[in-house]
Amino acid sequence: MTTFDVTLADIEAARSRIAGRVRRTPAFDSPEVSARLGRRTALKMEALQLAGSFKVRGVFNKVLTLSDEERRRGLVTVSGGNHAIAVARVAGTLGLDALVLMPKVTPRFNVDLATKYGARIELCDDASEAFAKAEEYQRQGRLFVHPYDDPAIIAGHGTLGLEFLEDIPDLTHVFVSIGGGGFMSGVAAALKATRPSLTIYGVETVGAPTMTEALKAGEPVTIRPTSVARTLGAPFATHRTVAGAKLFLKEIILVEDEPVIADVSWLLQREKLLCEPAAACVLTAAETIVPSLPDDSVIGLVLCGSNLSVDDLDAWRQAAKGA
Repeated sequence: MTTFDVTLADIEAARSRIAGRVRRTPAFDSPEVSARLGRRTALKMEALQLAGSFKVRGVFNKVLTLSDEERRRGLVTVSGGNHAIAVARVAGTLGLDALVLMPKVTPRFNVDLATKYGARIELCDDASEAFAKAEEYQRQGRLFVHPYDDPAIIAGHGTLGLEFLEDIPDLTHVFVSIGGGGFMSGVAAALKATRPSLTIYGVETVGAPTMTEALKAGEPVTIRPTSVARTLGAPFATHRTVAGAKLFLKEIILVEDEPVIADVSWLLQREKLLCEPAAACVLTAAETIVPSLPDDSVIGLVLCGSNLSVDDLDAWRQAAKGA
């Protein structure tokens, strides 16, 4: 069985490698969220990252570990969300050819963003077909950039954890969302290696319980995500990311879509922060846990991305009215 194989040294090397390529996003105490949760709370605002999410950290690190010859062969990936947008952005920045295989149900907003950054898009019937096509393109010579099951990707994501603790050194509890588990594993690895006493909670929505189901089964299983938090909708975790969850997380908190959507609006109105559901869900989850924590706890919420459209907000508002 695969063990977790990303070290603090890997994450520190990634930090040096991607320096100047990504933003050091702000981390700050939030009086509004602190008042709501009843504990001092800091936000890591990764929603302000290039291309709208944390994903560029991992993709830049992965691509910058490749040789010039490997890069010239071109990149291929499978994603309908933030990873697709990040691969397109990184490839465009470095002058590389990128092919992104997307399910046909991918929102037009995401397709347009990836296209804007210069990627070539190929739509597939579903994720299974997309992964099968990716294997064929690999046989033809392209380099596959996995959305989350890659040590270089995970190490790149871990750089966020280093920044968060440097900016808010007295953190005691951190909430981070889970898709396929690469982001959670990298951030958690950095946090726990630097501060072993820190407690980390993973967050999933009930419509995208990828890691919850994997842990329940004792191994990765395939699910069909239904959550509005589309960027949490990985169809499966992997042995590597499951190992990370077992190693680093106190527990995984499942939250419903409806309060998550409400918290997207709450963050926008009260904090003036635009966050996608995959980010807002950590606030929803924290509200179920934080009141039981010691009064002197310092809570950290990782707000991982901001890739949503005005159409999304309108659709959710209309759905709420009709409920």
